Amino acid sequence: MNFGCVILDCNRVNIGENLVCGPQVQIYAAFHPTDPEIRLSGPELASEIHIGNNVWIGGGSIVCPGVTIGDGSTIGAGSVVVKNIPANVVAAGNPCRIIRHLA
Repeated sequence: MNFGCVILDCNRVNIGENLVCGPQVQIYAAFHPTDPEIRLSGPELASEIHIGNNVWIGGGSIVCPGVTIGDGSTIGAGSVVVKNIPANVVAAGNPCRIIRHLA
């Protein structure tokens, strides 16, 4: 983990072996209701995150609640991961999407 990384672990955050994170990576298991009236009542919710083995997450990326990143994948810098990313791909963008498959 490089400097400035945050793991908001209000639920389980599973991190595989050999994870590499650039600076300012944010991993958020926590979220709040989108309905303003419910949100104002104070509940905080959370969903598990799973990050596989040998994953590289580029600097400034955000991993959102409930996401799984498969083994051997690379997440490009500045990405916002809102959906599952399979194993052995390069994915990037906002929202994060598969750029190419690795051999």
